[in-house]
Amino acid sequence: MSNQVENLSNNSQHTEEKIDKHGLMKFLLPSLFGVFIFLFPIFDGETFNIPLGIITEFIIDALTAWLPAIVTYIMVISTLFTVVQAIFKPAFIEKSALLKSLFNVSIFWTTLRVLGTIFAIMTFYNVGIEGVYSELTGQVMFGLLTSLIVWFFVASFLMPYLINFGVMEFFGSILRNVIKPLFTLPGRSAIDLLASWIGNVNVGVVITREQYESGFYTGREAAAIATCFSTVSLPFCLVIAGMLNVDHMFPVFYLTIVIAGVVSAMIIPRIPPISKIPNKYYTENHFQEDVPENMSKFKWGLLQAVKRAKSAGSFKDQLKQGNEIFLGIAFVLLPQVMAIGTLALIIAEFTSFFQVISQPIVPLLELMQLPEAAAAAPATIIGFIDMFLPAVLASGIEAEITRFVIGALSLVQIIYLTEMGTLLLISKIPVKAWHLFVIFLQRTIISLPIIVLIAHMIY
Repeated sequence: MSNQVENLSNNSQHTEEKIDKHGLMKFLLPSLFGVFIFLFPIFDGETFNIPLGIITEFIIDALTAWLPAIVTYIMVISTLFTVVQAIFKPAFIEKSALLKSLFNVSIFWTTLRVLGTIFAIMTFYNVGIEGVYSELTGQVMFGLLTSLIVWFFVASFLMPYLINFGVMEFFGSILRNVIKPLFTLPGRSAIDLLASWIGNVNVGVVITREQYESGFYTGREAAAIATCFSTVSLPFCLVIAGMLNVDHMFPVFYLTIVIAGVVSAMIIPRIPPISKIPNKYYTENHFQEDVPENMSKFKWGLLQAVKRAKSAGSFKDQLKQGNEIFLGIAFVLLPQVMAIGTLALIIAEFTSFFQVISQPIVPLLELMQLPEAAAAAPATIIGFIDMFLPAVLASGIEAEITRFVIGALSLVQIIYLTEMGTLLLISKIPVKAWHLFVIFLQRTIISLPIIVLIAHMIY
């Protein structure tokens, strides 16, 4: 009864709230800037891109010669401070919340950082074990990390304008009645979907991580959004289609990815392991998407957005948050991704592990009447290591229908250890490695029949 009275009181209070011009401008101007940077498609002469991608690619081109050294020495610094903290626990780290969060880690992650840094030094100087620094292993990871570091540098300092000034609150209230019944998720997750779908999958994961740590998502919601909504961008889909020589079918290819991805996102949050993750918030937050009875969705969303914008802080606060996001990614993510990714690629490239474990999939593909099933089978599961590998394995398959299926499947699976998977594992989102593997299998099992059905309809 007391809760009902409190809700009535809150609704009455919200009804009386008014939107002042200053608050409206503080919501609109930074939010429009954030939406433009992360979501606005621009045709750059060859394909569509977003301003964030254009800025990032410009910096990558300008710093190409320097990026391998930058990435290597960031890893060296990270590992050095991590080892110093583990052994000596110096006061300057112990007394700094930021430094402690960066370098005070478990023995497992410390070991991975040391290993990743050793791999990076071998790869940078081309010394040591050839299997580590070869073009199929360490060099592949260097290519990924030199791109990732720039993506995250630019995104970290611009992300606050997308998440701190009310646009997610505004669309969360408006889209809640669509997103909640379809995906069991809050309406604001629609912005995560768009940011990763149009832009970059890893940026989408970082947005989700920041929203979870700010108390806007529960553990279950954050895990579901990161594993189901953090889809790959349209330009990357075009790259994969080109690698597999199915780019002439790109509209149907991309539509197939969308259909399979949406169906997967509707099912997976409702089944274990995602459904079993506790619906608990990382920190308390009083934001509510529920619209009071006597107010329109638009007005309620606007009220919530303006309220959020007023609490966003100054330009200096946004820089501080961007700096913390970037340092957390640079010093934490790089050495650990280098270690996990290189080890995974060594297994994929120099052992028959995936050929062996994929043998049970061959009869299934034959049942689905896919040509060259034996050649395609390893490509259906090797995507757990890296998203490029299925396309590399399938590029030599002669049957176009099989290349179409493998390409679309690899872009729907989205759980891969070299980038996105490791980013999730080192975050505070309550996801474990076995969760990721099970979700990868679930996405494969759900998506494969849909993709094969569409492929048989068009070939």
